[in-house]
Amino acid sequence: MTSVDDTTVFAVERDPKLRFIIPAVVAVAFLMEQLDQTIIVTAIPDIAASLGTVPLRMNLAITTYVLTLAMFIPVSGWFADRFGARRVFMAALLVFSVGSILCGMATSLPMLIATRALQGIGGAMMTPVGRLILIRSFPRAQLITAMTYMTLPAIVGPLLGPLLGGFLTTYVSWRWIFWVNVPFGIIGMLVAMRYVEDTRVDATAKFDLPGFLMVGVSCVLLQFGIENIGRPTVPVSAIVGVIAVAVLLFLAFVRYAKSVAAPAVDMNLFKERTFTIGTLAGGVCRIGLNGVPFLLPLMLQVAYGFSAMTTGLITSVSVLSALVARPLLSRALRRFGFAHVLTWSAVGGSVIIAGFTLLGPDTPHWIISAYAMLFGFMRAMQFMSSNTLSYSDMPASQLSRATSVGGVLQQLSVTFGVSIAAMLLGLVTQDGSALTPETFDTVFLISAVLPLLGIPGFFFLKPEDGAEVSGYSSQNKRKSERS
Repeated sequence: MTSVDDTTVFAVERDPKLRFIIPAVVAVAFLMEQLDQTIIVTAIPDIAASLGTVPLRMNLAITTYVLTLAMFIPVSGWFADRFGARRVFMAALLVFSVGSILCGMATSLPMLIATRALQGIGGAMMTPVGRLILIRSFPRAQLITAMTYMTLPAIVGPLLGPLLGGFLTTYVSWRWIFWVNVPFGIIGMLVAMRYVEDTRVDATAKFDLPGFLMVGVSCVLLQFGIENIGRPTVPVSAIVGVIAVAVLLFLAFVRYAKSVAAPAVDMNLFKERTFTIGTLAGGVCRIGLNGVPFLLPLMLQVAYGFSAMTTGLITSVSVLSALVARPLLSRALRRFGFAHVLTWSAVGGSVIIAGFTLLGPDTPHWIISAYAMLFGFMRAMQFMSSNTLSYSDMPASQLSRATSVGGVLQQLSVTFGVSIAAMLLGLVTQDGSALTPETFDTVFLISAVLPLLGIPGFFFLKPEDGAEVSGYSSQNKRKSERS
């Protein structure tokens, strides 16, 4: 993006072919980041056997990646403004590709965890900076079309991840679930070098390093504490101490943020009621629902004896229901409003999680697939409605910061959801018992309670909250009550 005679000239206006090239390279980077959140789930038993560990410990390979994503997303925009969007984007692709190579070469669980963290740093930079490149390359009138390319990986990634992971694990090697990223990373770097402008702005604001460290260390300590509740590697007193330090660090940041002009996390965003309820109450629900994508593939393979390929087929179809949920959500919000949709999707999610106990090794595959799709539908309704609520009433001037903070909280709900699910499995099997169908039944029943914990927060919503987005009104309310 350049300026000539005070008129902004965008890259796609100077070279029309960039309308396809720039969204394509950004979409591929986004797809890589999305794939690596889910591609590993169907390979967990094989990776655990290869690295000489138990499947239950493999949750660290998932949570480390997602937690690193969450920690470094807020840094990406500052780096792009300071060092140039193209330079940071190419560096992110390089770090992600190197991390992928090293993940595939891992010979122990600690090595895999460390290399997954390296992947997470690269992934945290790729997507936000890629989105920034799109925004700076297209005039606003063409931005919706360009951003459509960014939404496709979000749909395809979770669908393709378990399926591709199952295929590669069954017919090639689990190591290729990481190495498959490398050709795309190399192509992305070459295309970015040739066609993407190295745009930057005057980065006068200093990066809030103390705030970043306080929030980051707090999240890491909290996850470490949760992990050790299920399978303690340190004394109970140390676990309590670690969790207490994590809480105190975050409280210290809340106080510190009031005295900083540009804190790492803008706490003023939480003065907006809909943002607070959507991200925090909705986040609690997401934590409960995000444990299932970790538990289900593990149950199907370890407890039911299904192959990685069969597990990938079953778990991937659950994402298809999100496509059905999208058009239905707008109708539901218009008729019932955010409070009702959020509450009943939380209740529905809880009931469906408990219903996984009705399945067994002898249950026909099509029934398990259909039930997984039902869960995916309810999960999508909860996720999309809470995400929409979060930004529905946010002033335009604060939208950029809100999406950044909201993105971090969404990633944290994934890592804490997986950590809590693994913790529950560890608590149930502390006597050394195997991961049996009965073990998973117990964990699913406990997990079913978690989405309900967010419902009290939804009670604080008012009929007018998010009404401009949902189209809900008191007239709609009276109609729904009569019907």
